[in-house]
Amino acid sequence: MEGLCRSNVPKQDWMNRVTEDKADYWEWETERAVFYQQLFKVRLDTLKRRFNQTGGVHIYQMMVGCEWDDETGDVNGYFQDGYDGEDFLVLDMKTWTYIAAQQQAVVTKQRWDNNQAQLEYLKNYLTQICPDWLKKYVNYGRSSLMRTDLPTVSLLQKTPSSRVTCHATGFYPNSAMMFWRKDGEELHEDVDKGEILPNHDGSFQISADLQLPSDDWGKYDCVFQLSGVKEDIVTKLDKREIKTNSVNPMNPVIPIIAIIAIIAALVLVGLAVIGYKKYRGRKSTCETSSENSSELAEKLNPEPK
Repeated sequence: MEGLCRSNVPKQDWMNRVTEDKADYWEWETERAVFYQQLFKVRLDTLKRRFNQTGGVHIYQMMVGCEWDDETGDVNGYFQDGYDGEDFLVLDMKTWTYIAAQQQAVVTKQRWDNNQAQLEYLKNYLTQICPDWLKKYVNYGRSSLMRTDLPTVSLLQKTPSSRVTCHATGFYPNSAMMFWRKDGEELHEDVDKGEILPNHDGSFQISADLQLPSDDWGKYDCVFQLSGVKEDIVTKLDKREIKTNSVNPMNPVIPIIAIIAIIAALVLVGLAVIGYKKYRGRKSTCETSSENSSELAEKLNPEPK
């Protein structure tokens, strides 16, 4: 919902097509949102009492949804409650009973397990209604949602002794995997896999860190796999391809030597100029002295007339 009008609005242009299948879709969604807003307030008060909390900021979360594999046709649903960042209740879709993740949830589990009407509604929603709408959404935004964008893959390293990071960015969709291999076999030890993160342009990024190998680097490579793309992107571990912000300790020596050479050259030039001036000064003095000596000789020894 947005603004004071309390109305759900589409964030993607292709979602405007939803009214083709349900003319009052946005009114229907808004009513559901208002209902759940009130329901959450009641549940939040109940949970605060369960946990003997009187003040502070607390968060109640409910996650309901479904997954549909368009290749196999498999459908999976989920329903779970969370409180202050931790699981509270989770619905097991195999047994259609709830799992209490905390002791305070046992009372709710027992009551909801006995609510057959609610369980039948959830079963119908998670296995029928939700997948049907999901398929419609995919159809509306197929040109956008089903596109595949390949990433730019780079090898990064902060310092020569730190881990090597394989980083892929700019890919779409977010159904992707990245891992390190040695001699063609996936590595599990000495590897730290990162989560898929969103970029500001709607694409995604992922990274995987590898502890510096003690043996031949040529045995290692980084593999990126994107859903819908048959060919993997394989990046060999090559020191020459690693990008880093670190500075080689020997590199500053070159500019320092260059600066010293320039200063030395300037000093030599300065000394040469000073020497030249002194030389000119001495030469001028010598010439003057020679002229004065000649004049004195002429006065002391005048030529016969």
